[in-house]
Amino acid sequence: MEDIVKNDAIRQAVRQEYGRIAKSEGAGCGCAPSCCGENSPSAVSKSLALGYTADEVGVVPEGANMGLGCGNPQAIAALQAGETVLDLGSGGGFDCFLAARQVGDKGRVIGVDMTADMLSKARSNAEKGGYQNVEFRLGEIENLPLADASVDVIISNCVINLSPDKPRVFSEAFRVLKPGGRLAISDVVAFAELPEPVKQDMHAYTDCIAGASTLAEVETMLHEAGFKNIRVIPKDESKSFMRDWVEGTDITDYVISASIEAVK
Repeated sequence: MEDIVKNDAIRQAVRQEYGRIAKSEGAGCGCAPSCCGENSPSAVSKSLALGYTADEVGVVPEGANMGLGCGNPQAIAALQAGETVLDLGSGGGFDCFLAARQVGDKGRVIGVDMTADMLSKARSNAEKGGYQNVEFRLGEIENLPLADASVDVIISNCVINLSPDKPRVFSEAFRVLKPGGRLAISDVVAFAELPEPVKQDMHAYTDCIAGASTLAEVETMLHEAGFKNIRVIPKDESKSFMRDWVEGTDITDYVISASIEAVK
């Protein structure tokens, strides 16, 4: 019962924080929303630092790119025309809209987010952009509102580390993927023990830091969920934009962004 209460508290804190971001006019700071504000870097500059191209940040509806994330899952997803894509923690819809361009009119993109304000923002952005092959569903990534074996590819950008039940997330991802389907995500992983004050700081959790699992733990969770061809590759270049995520602490001594790939 204690774990259930703690998990619910974490989800509520994440929901409140990203609801605040959804209603804010400022850009995020990578994955860390706590440094958002009028003087924060623009969403465009943040996304370019994360690995998106100028073309990618320029084609989505205004407001879809919120500067959140820790990488570019599009770069490893190798999306094909006609595929069905699921985005875990779809936010304002940025990655969904980019995926929609790649899968084309015969493809389909589904975004799932547990924050109602984000969902409203994403749906508004989809309407502004005239996207006919994108839909957004309210739900938790631990309990996906999708049928078994219904998607070809799952993408996600710095969201799974926010979950208090990551094994369940990977199990659900495996369930909804078609046989041969693939996982292509960017996320934060830990390579050293976080300082205790950081681990106990809920702001550090909502900033995608305190909840980070180690590379070995991620590999184990994916294997136990049933995935094959597992690759978790740390990206040293991510340290350049992660250094300022926690004021007074160089968090890159403990965590790093990584690309995570696996196949059902």
